[in-house]
Amino acid sequence: MKIDRIHHVAYRCRDAKETVEWYGRVLKMDFQLAIAEDRVPSTKEPDPYMHIFLDAGNGNTLAFFELPTKAPMGRDENTPVWVQHIAFRVKDREELLEYKAHLEAQGVDVLGPTDHGAFHSIYFFDPNGHRLELACPDPDEANMLRRMEEVKWKMLEDWSKTKRAPKHAEFFHRREFTPEVEQA
Repeated sequence: MKIDRIHHVAYRCRDAKETVEWYGRVLKMDFQLAIAEDRVPSTKEPDPYMHIFLDAGNGNTLAFFELPTKAPMGRDENTPVWVQHIAFRVKDREELLEYKAHLEAQGVDVLGPTDHGAFHSIYFFDPNGHRLELACPDPDEANMLRRMEEVKWKMLEDWSKTKRAPKHAEFFHRREFTPEVEQA
């Protein structure tokens, strides 16, 4: 038994129509489906909502709920804004830079590109205040991910004991590699 893939991830939005239009115009996502109910199917709670679904590519679906009877949406104030985000993959750096130019032409403030070693990213916010990331693979992605795979359990164990960033993957943020340094 094993999970096949994510069916959808769901977030809250302020306005379903605005959200569909923004994701279509800005990120080129197709509007797949809308479900509107007066009662929550799982709990039977009376609560009208609009549930929208957007095509995030390769069978991935991004969904939103508009909840007009609830207090205005907020965010977890104890979590830094950079932590909670939705990341989408694009083909390569050229497409990442094309998206950056497109977003800025739409009036969206964009941070990056940021080099994360195995991938490069740009960051921005949707009209609901959700932080979004577009990421493309680094040309050396396969090698970097293989090397990260080799140290993942050691990093996790050391982190669990100290709550400090282990140095097992310093190579991730530098372009040169020497076996002597990695073994240290």
